Amino acid sequence: MIELDARRLMCPMPVIKAQNAIKTMTSGDKLRVTCSDPGVMQDIPAWSRINGHTILKAEEIDHEYIITIEVGDD
Repeated sequence: MIELDARRLMCPMPVIKAQNAIKTMTSGDKLRVTCSDPGVMQDIPAWSRINGHTILKAEEIDHEYIITIEVGDD
């Protein structure tokens, strides 16, 4: 699993950073994104659906938002 620290970034930067990371990955790989912007809880799942990726887990822990994405087929 690849870890992406997107804390202190405001939308749309966490989505853009996740998109750039996923471009280097293959189908079935997993990316865990940690953010401080609560908007990612809607933005990353929406972006993932549009691009064929699966959200495995989305949770808030101590005011941080952690989303685990499984990379889909391109």
